[in-house]
Amino acid sequence: MNFEQIPTPCFVLNEEALEANLQILHLVEEEARVKIICALKGFAFWAAFPLVKQYLSGATASSVNEARLINEEMNCEAHTYCPVYKEDDFRTLLTMSSHLTFNSLTQYHSLLPIYEQVGKKVSLGLRINPEYSEIETDLYNPAIEGSRLGIKREFLGDKLPQNIEGLHFHLLCENDSYTLERTLQAVEKIFSDLIRQAKWLNMGGGHLITKEGYDVEHLIDVLKKFRQRYPNLEEVILEPGEAVGWQTGVLVAQVQDIIPCKDFHIAMLDTSFACHMPDCLEMPYKPTILGAKDAQKGDKYIYRMGGNSCLAGDFIGMGDYAFPEPLEVGEKVVFDDMIHYTMVKTTFFNGVQHPHIAVWTKNDDFVILKQFTYEDYKAKLS
Repeated sequence: MNFEQIPTPCFVLNEEALEANLQILHLVEEEARVKIICALKGFAFWAAFPLVKQYLSGATASSVNEARLINEEMNCEAHTYCPVYKEDDFRTLLTMSSHLTFNSLTQYHSLLPIYEQVGKKVSLGLRINPEYSEIETDLYNPAIEGSRLGIKREFLGDKLPQNIEGLHFHLLCENDSYTLERTLQAVEKIFSDLIRQAKWLNMGGGHLITKEGYDVEHLIDVLKKFRQRYPNLEEVILEPGEAVGWQTGVLVAQVQDIIPCKDFHIAMLDTSFACHMPDCLEMPYKPTILGAKDAQKGDKYIYRMGGNSCLAGDFIGMGDYAFPEPLEVGEKVVFDDMIHYTMVKTTFFNGVQHPHIAVWTKNDDFVILKQFTYEDYKAKLS
């Protein structure tokens, strides 16, 4: 990419990198005889959905809006799971979904009459909680004590409830195939009898299949052996969002001011961590900046990145950056890997300029897809 050509702030999807990820995911689909679908909660760059649909088997939604976006822009029905359904939303989601998962038995029983009334064939499932997960950050761990996500084994009988055809678990976050292998052991230990009664099993997201070093062959082997153990399953489904958008684009910002401090300088940017990269503060994690490295004692040009909102904590405090030369006002700063779990979480807080959305095409063209205006900010508030 020619970053000097890109106005700031701007999210830029690299179409070639996206297709490379999709090719890896499609290989897993073909070799392991599973379905891989795109989770919109992690990757909802809908302008790229026609390309995604060429390689993957659809998409998963967790709201009416996501389901509608899948219907309209991917031209297929959604695999839907919501932690809780409002009756009106549930009725609408039935018209937009091929699969729909309940988070609790209470909602299953209370909403079943609506399902029967609507009369559309949708394959229903239950989300299960084996009380096992290797996710280290509690904010992202669905199996911690007191979790609101999924049904524990003690609340399920020996048979799947009437009309339930599938089971769904989501227990990974940026994990590898070996974590999945151990997770499957934990799930099967207490749910294998119910899995043998099901038509499908959804293994959720968090499979970081496209990360460099991920053992794709091991994943395929794990999935093949699982399918051999459960020949009754017509579908085995994985729904990564992060693996689709992993390393497929950047957020380009520009230095607007330099504030001197004792041991470092603060580079004030025309973008915001709180508004445009909230995952960096929630997780938290330190994003990579192209051309910079983690600051070490003795480095000469050390900078802390400052966001442009009024939130006092709108900066990356998990460590500073060292640059080979001093930063100057007007210089571009490029945050790598900013397409998944970033764009989907952005806000209009403080009314700061929302980043443009653009794509760097396979033909080496830069195309701006969306520029946000005052009207976008105003329309969100009343």
